[in-house]
Amino acid sequence: MKNLFYFFCIIFCLFPCHKGLSQEVTLYQQFNGRYDYTAIGNTMNIEENGPLSVCDILTSSSAELNLNDNETIVAAYLYWAGSGPGDFEVTLNDSTIVAERTFSDALDSNRIFFAAFADVTDLVKEESQSTFSLSNLDLTDVIGPYCPTGTNFAGWAIAIVFENPDLPLNQVNIYDGLESVPSELNITLDNLNVLDNENAKIGFIAWEGDSALAVTEQLAINNTVLSNLPLNPADNAFNGTNSFTNSSLLYNMDLDVYSIQDNISIGDSSANISLTSGQDFVMVNSIITVLNSQLPDATISLDNTDILCGDRTITLDYTVYNLNSTDVLPIDVPISFYYENELVGQTQTDDSIPIGGSISSSISLIIPGEETQIEIDVMVDDIGNGTGIVTEINEDNNTDSKLFELLEIPDTVLLEDLLGCNLGFEISLYNLYEAIPEDIDVAIEDISFYKSENDARLGENMIENPFNYENESNPQLIIMRVESPPCYELFAFRLVVENCPPEIPEGFSPNSDQLNDFFNISGLYDVFVNHELLIYNRNGTLVFKGDNNIKWDGFANQGITNQGNRVPVGTYYYVLNLKDPEYRPIAGWVYVNY
Repeated sequence: MKNLFYFFCIIFCLFPCHKGLSQEVTLYQQFNGRYDYTAIGNTMNIEENGPLSVCDILTSSSAELNLNDNETIVAAYLYWAGSGPGDFEVTLNDSTIVAERTFSDALDSNRIFFAAFADVTDLVKEESQSTFSLSNLDLTDVIGPYCPTGTNFAGWAIAIVFENPDLPLNQVNIYDGLESVPSELNITLDNLNVLDNENAKIGFIAWEGDSALAVTEQLAINNTVLSNLPLNPADNAFNGTNSFTNSSLLYNMDLDVYSIQDNISIGDSSANISLTSGQDFVMVNSIITVLNSQLPDATISLDNTDILCGDRTITLDYTVYNLNSTDVLPIDVPISFYYENELVGQTQTDDSIPIGGSISSSISLIIPGEETQIEIDVMVDDIGNGTGIVTEINEDNNTDSKLFELLEIPDTVLLEDLLGCNLGFEISLYNLYEAIPEDIDVAIEDISFYKSENDARLGENMIENPFNYENESNPQLIIMRVESPPCYELFAFRLVVENCPPEIPEGFSPNSDQLNDFFNISGLYDVFVNHELLIYNRNGTLVFKGDNNIKWDGFANQGITNQGNRVPVGTYYYVLNLKDPEYRPIAGWVYVNY
């Protein structure tokens, strides 16, 4: 399968893979704490390459990892490289490793090279043995054309970051890519923070260096040439050596580390690496710096959002972190909130945050405008104009944003009036639930009633007894709120009191027993307040004349001979004039008995 893979890679990659395809070495990962690093690896070359060297290459090699008992692995990154378009699946201690990222470079269209990366942290942590073997890196079918020019090579390395409680607080930066010389190569290392330069160091994983090509080859940092005698002389920095094992037999690859204590200054935030060579072709794959650093690193996340229906005031929950840090984040770090680049709110941390810690809080913001699709940006360590007050390990990770939608309430829907019979003085009793239209199908507990629209929107001052509600005016507007998550709907209807037809009894007994002692016409008194009631005897003589204030209790108040006397038992006739344009006078009979 690998032969077929190489064939296609050569066909498709041979001509486009020129030097312009190299990848700039940039920051890949940063670790802040009591950390340091080491590296292991080995070459697949059996001797240093060259025009007269043996054109054979291994497919596996091993290396030993030796850590102290108090050193705990935090990260392990595997790099492998070689001649040709690439073998991106290898084996590490019997585990298949597939490249997560790949790199390429070339001298010309006939000499192309590759490098690959995989995060093997879990595998390295789980291994109980200290020997690591990389196998199945098989370049035997593609290495031939490279041998005459001395560019045949393959090798692997693992950069291992570890924690040691006895170490000072350091910043470990891992930069990677694939950049090459001859001529000149300049790499700027950013995201540094040098608090103390004691024991500062820089390490390299590089490919294709030659011990015999010491032709104006120099490695410099901040314009100062580095050397590490006797392994790495000033005129041949990349010469097939391993600084961790003191070996000079790492043919055509380098695992080198240099002290830069005298080459970098306290307060530096970047460093310039320059490599020149008059003849040797060298590819730098990874650069690792270890610097003493004690700084916080503020980050922030927007968490939950509390949005009320129809309200442009929102409540944002947020969390400020100090995770990838080597110092406490102080109190009163400013936090600014923006909507469409406009400052809409500010606050600050109300406590210091320890290394690895966090604090959560919330803020209410009024969102201007009328848009409902909203994006809020938040920046920690920002006084409101993009300026911070705290020096941090990383100044580029202080923001977060959140998209959400404000909830609009539909217009209040007007329902039909709810009618009630006048019980007197334009008062009636209502079951407010009778106003619910048939097409509203929700649980009764999701419906509530209010005397004003403002109360309904706020869900305040709800009517307590909607089953038996007495109106307060005629008409009276009632607002019904129907919960419809995530919002609600509003409906309005009027309570209207109407004069219903009175109910007239056919008899009464005015005998002072306090039962049925007067001509009690239900729905008349204090309802038809202008009514007139006329009572006649069987002879047609008017014996009683009443109104809203005078009720017939069986005594006559009309006629000279009858006035003031109780009428005899018998049938009497009435004429009830309600004096309401909706009703005609009502006539009938009533029987009086004692």
